[in-house]
Amino acid sequence: MNIPQSSFPRVVIIGGGFAGLAAAKGLEKQELQVVLIDKHNYHTFQPLLYQVATGGLEPDSIAFPLRKRFNDVENFYFRLANVLKINPEKNQLETSIGNLEYDELIIATGSTTNFFGNTNIQKYTMEMKSIPQSLNIRSLILENFEEALLTSNMDERNALMNFVIVGGGPTGVELAGALAEMKKGILPKDYPDLDIRQMQINLIQSSDCILKGMSAKASEKAEDFLIKLGVNIWKNVRVLDYDGKTVTTNSEDSFRAETVIWAAGVQGELVEGLATECVIERAARIKVDEFSKVINYKNIYAVGDIASMSSEKNPNGHPMMAQPAIQQGTLVAKNILAKLFNTKQKPFVYKDKGSMATIGRNKAVVDLPKWKFQGIFAWYVWMFVHLFSLIGFRNKAIVFLNWVYSYIRFDKETRLIIRPYKKHKKA
Repeated sequence: MNIPQSSFPRVVIIGGGFAGLAAAKGLEKQELQVVLIDKHNYHTFQPLLYQVATGGLEPDSIAFPLRKRFNDVENFYFRLANVLKINPEKNQLETSIGNLEYDELIIATGSTTNFFGNTNIQKYTMEMKSIPQSLNIRSLILENFEEALLTSNMDERNALMNFVIVGGGPTGVELAGALAEMKKGILPKDYPDLDIRQMQINLIQSSDCILKGMSAKASEKAEDFLIKLGVNIWKNVRVLDYDGKTVTTNSEDSFRAETVIWAAGVQGELVEGLATECVIERAARIKVDEFSKVINYKNIYAVGDIASMSSEKNPNGHPMMAQPAIQQGTLVAKNILAKLFNTKQKPFVYKDKGSMATIGRNKAVVDLPKWKFQGIFAWYVWMFVHLFSLIGFRNKAIVFLNWVYSYIRFDKETRLIIRPYKKHKKA
């Protein structure tokens, strides 16, 4: 890997997501050699992936080069690689570009889509956990309308204009709202020779409410917003199968659709090598103690979505969201420094700063610890928080200008098929 030997302890971080980036920030400018490894050379701001998928933002406006973030930090090294295996006995990683020894290891590999073992759903549905996947969705949406123009078969045309989103969490709700706004203000102008009124947006949720992790008021208001936008909401319906043409459910309802987006679950993205008793198999998450240390290991930590820190309040671990990841990454850096310099480590206490989701123009729901509100003010709060959380002045400026332009013109300029997506041939 061409990482020089150093007299400083070497801390290796796997993953440049919210947790890994927070840990790296906490360790910079210390008497350490820090090595960050990721399969991409950029950090992705995942909460805005749905806007890339629906043509609202350019992909590079929600990504930031990892090297640029640390290019003035001494003893920091980034390597573009896939981590293949951890060898705890040797304090060594096996990667696609060679092996690397570590003194302290932080696993921050994040999460991946959970298809619950259904191979057909995994093969035929679209997922949205990365920028390439969001671009695939954007291309497929636009390609479907291009194909719908060319067919005289009404069943085929309706299937091309029928969209099914599985999962009523923030990702599914925000994506459904964005598609509804495209149907309302953009697609009729782009495709005047299509009856866009025939376009159907179906949001399927297996439980009795959407946004299940938020308050009842937020759930009810989000549902009301979506219905007014023309989204069909199917509650207490579980998707059993999808063959690329028809969605089969546990009810009498089935859906003929060429595009099914799976937002129904996530699981940790495990790295091979840890003992089986450290892993929760059903969720693919790593068991950690209150200091984020992996059970039964002295110098391996796990933070963010991959980590499951059981507590009385969170028996199944903390929510797989950005805030727990950032807070865990920040604290694990402090605890590693405390360990190396023989000071007291601090246990992790999650500070819930609230949750929010946007449904569309002037429509959002926000749950803060002491205050819950919905509507246009919530939408402004949502925009401010997400804009402030982006890395880099350029990204903040581009996203802000895109939002202002879209608001004034009711338009999304980036509805481009940059790279055509061939359905059922996932990268």
